[in-house]
Amino acid sequence: MLPEFILPETTIREAGAGAAIALGANQSGVLTLTLGITRIIEQESLDVAIWGSPDGTEWGTRPLVTFPQKFYCGTYQILLDLTEHPDVRYIRAKWQVNRWGKGDPTPLFDMYLFVREFESEAVALGA
Repeated sequence: MLPEFILPETTIREAGAGAAIALGANQSGVLTLTLGITRIIEQESLDVAIWGSPDGTEWGTRPLVTFPQKFYCGTYQILLDLTEHPDVRYIRAKWQVNRWGKGDPTPLFDMYLFVREFESEAVALGA
């Protein structure tokens, strides 16, 4: 099923969560998550976490992995190691936004989130 967008490019103005994505054959593997922030305004922050579920309904009490808090446009990657979570069959993103300072108090982000199987450098180079 992978590679796949967990969240296609979307304008974010408030906290929310994406749809559940079935892992299929990638269950219990290592995944690369790519967060792209293509638009942002000053004096705001974005927190993105990836949650796991065995059934697509119950998401537990803690995320599997969290991106460091973001304040700027860019492309950011982290790894999600599912070997310690063999029951996880679905993942989804949840995000929180914050805005401070002067001007409109509503946050504004354009972002996307992509997942694919992790390939080590050695594998990618054909070693």
